[in-house]
Amino acid sequence: MGQLVADGHELTPQASEADVIVVNTCSFIDPAKQESVDTILEMAEYKKSGRAQRLVVAGCLVERYRADIRNNIPEVDAVLGTNELDKITALCEGLQPKDRAPEPYLYHDLTARIFTTPRHSAYIKIAEGCDHPCSFCVIPQFRGRFRSRRFESVAQEASRMLAMGVREINLIGQDTTCYGEDLGLKNGLADLLARLAAIPAEHPKWIRFLYAYPNKVTQKLLETIAAHDSLVKYVDMPLQHASGSVLKRMKRGAHADIFLKLIERIRATIPGVAIRTSMIVGFPGETERDFEELCQFVQAAQFERLGVFSYSDEETSGSFHLDGKVDSRTIYHRKRRLMAIQRGISRAKNKLLVGAEAQVLVEGPSKETEMLWEARLSTQAPEIDGVCYINDFGPGEPRIGEMRRMRFTETHDHDLIGELIDAPEQISRSVQQSNLFPILSARAAQSSGIPVR
Repeated sequence: MGQLVADGHELTPQASEADVIVVNTCSFIDPAKQESVDTILEMAEYKKSGRAQRLVVAGCLVERYRADIRNNIPEVDAVLGTNELDKITALCEGLQPKDRAPEPYLYHDLTARIFTTPRHSAYIKIAEGCDHPCSFCVIPQFRGRFRSRRFESVAQEASRMLAMGVREINLIGQDTTCYGEDLGLKNGLADLLARLAAIPAEHPKWIRFLYAYPNKVTQKLLETIAAHDSLVKYVDMPLQHASGSVLKRMKRGAHADIFLKLIERIRATIPGVAIRTSMIVGFPGETERDFEELCQFVQAAQFERLGVFSYSDEETSGSFHLDGKVDSRTIYHRKRRLMAIQRGISRAKNKLLVGAEAQVLVEGPSKETEMLWEARLSTQAPEIDGVCYINDFGPGEPRIGEMRRMRFTETHDHDLIGELIDAPEQISRSVQQSNLFPILSARAAQSSGIPVR
């Protein structure tokens, strides 16, 4: 998107207005593949009913099924893999890109970029690819080996964002905790977080990182998070399972006792930390005993946040050829049961917050009802965790992107309800008039189709 705008094209949130439509795809698991294919077919209709003249398919689905897309969807005019982003303008203009051997892609602070997030929140990818051998995962096959961005490249991008009014920066990568290893940095992520925490900002800021690999969570990293107020007390650490035998078949290692000791160390080092994890149920060979061990572990760990995924049998993954496949009905019921356990844990933890006060980041009017506004705690990551609903503005009406003090009056399984108790922030004119983000509408940002006019 950034490259297209830099080359003189205009983005439009309406597919019916676009001369060229680009569909960015995912192929990690079956539902993502199906959504990608459905979106391609939906966008192809605009070549008949709209003004679209070209349809370009980009992303991970191309890496896995390039020939199938070309052969089976004739409406697609061009495809673009994950390491071919420099070809996007030529493909959209119907030109033949220059031939070159694809190189592992990794953007930097000077790469043209369009932000589709709200002005107060943004993501920075600090690394690309993955070297872990997890048998269920196909990401390394089309993202390549792990590679980190240069330290100062990340710091410069973050500095620019904060100077223009961004309040929350989320660092992402397939594995952020390996950051800097390929550059010879011993404590790369910890040092980067400390560097970002030291960047001056006119207002309080939140900096979080997502997707920690458990055996890469060092004591130095935990101590760094604890030492800086602007580093969010939140650890997103996908564990995938707790049974030693299942984890061995996943090629991840460890077991429940090791994880419980790690969780204890995290909580002892970072007071008030929220730990989020994700689990896979129905992995080949997962027995009832394995699943019971997982349930008992979740009860013991008392995670603040938990996501549960049904195992997806991907034909190019290492686990595809494992025996002991679990039937879909069993997977469905196991997922429901594990989520029910977590709902009880989350509900009990949230009840303890009634009457408490905390700083929240105001998101804006609720997507659910016009009667409420939404906000988030620092321990609620965007899109994946619960939210705080504001039903009383208190001393002053809130503004999107400001940080306010909130008192919680009611709780639900994952969400909180409460009232604002402090006055609105004083936001400088320079921040109010910031033009850092050329932004699409919220609906367009969430769509898989990116129309180009």
